[in-house]
Amino acid sequence: MDPRIERHADIIVNHSTSVEPDDNVLVMAPPVAEDLVVAVYERLGEIGASPSLSMRSGRALRAYLRASDPDDFDISKHDLAQMEETDVVIIIRGDENTNERSDVPPETMSAFGKAHQPIGKERMGKRWVGTQYPASGNAQEAEMSTPAYEDFVYEAIDKDWDEQREFQANMVEILDPADEVRIVSGETTDIRMSVDGMVTANDYGELNLPGGEVYTAPVPDSVEGEVLFDKPLMAQGREMTDVWLKFEGGEVVDHSAEKNEDVLTAVLNTDEGARRLGELGIGMNRDIDEFTYNMLFDEKMGDTIHLAIGKAIAHTVPDGQPLNESAMHMDMIVDMSEDSYIEVDGEIVQRDGTFRFEDGFEE
Repeated sequence: MDPRIERHADIIVNHSTSVEPDDNVLVMAPPVAEDLVVAVYERLGEIGASPSLSMRSGRALRAYLRASDPDDFDISKHDLAQMEETDVVIIIRGDENTNERSDVPPETMSAFGKAHQPIGKERMGKRWVGTQYPASGNAQEAEMSTPAYEDFVYEAIDKDWDEQREFQANMVEILDPADEVRIVSGETTDIRMSVDGMVTANDYGELNLPGGEVYTAPVPDSVEGEVLFDKPLMAQGREMTDVWLKFEGGEVVDHSAEKNEDVLTAVLNTDEGARRLGELGIGMNRDIDEFTYNMLFDEKMGDTIHLAIGKAIAHTVPDGQPLNESAMHMDMIVDMSEDSYIEVDGEIVQRDGTFRFEDGFEE
């Protein structure tokens, strides 16, 4: 087996999820990622954990969704029961065809996600990680050869996560006690939000592998302004480009997209919370320097910020603070490398991608 897969499994089990003897571990993976599943299972056996495998087939899910009536969707009680009995969840992504669900109506996808919201909520209370197997479909989406994509994935994953945590801690110190954040990029983005009382989290390869971001939750009704997400994204098997949102009183009051605007509309109509922001994230992983149409990597890129409409991440919202609830959580990216800045409580803390605590920063 490729030793990089062995190392990937080590990081998943020992760093990201800290699996212990007798843990019930649910591994969710597509067939294409079997080598990584084998390596993970070997380590679980060495530790004395109890694994269960859920094989996730994109083709099977597409067939089910196309054959179903969205009005009939209900929570899968057996899936919820399994999640309730699970201590650790390992989610491995990998695609032979990243557009497998492109012919499923976006309204069907939204309804399915809404019905399964309780399972996702239960998972968030576990030790869990989401990671990527470098499958050929993802390589093709990134416009790379499979070997080049493998190099890209493993270089982003196998790094000194303690060093990355220390680097990102500089931004946590700035953002965690802050009241207001303003993001400006060119003439297309100028948006403000309160983060007063919220918790800023440091992602160094635990919940997401690779890690490489600092993130928090905006106060839901505080968001004002307009934002153009100038990086494309894949949502529900479709590419969306130049997504534009206008916020008033924390709510999206107008929107557009150059491509697949109907998908954006369906996402925003999922529920009330889907029209509000649940996350502000700042990408800080300098080893991710190529855009690959994979949000697990793209949102961690240096010189970017991302905003997610929908569900807030619970550990960023303390008790007593407003928590935005939704079945949806969709991240979208703004390139901050040119003609851009991040302002925290009236002070510029990043300009054109360079942070205040880095060499080369200019006021």
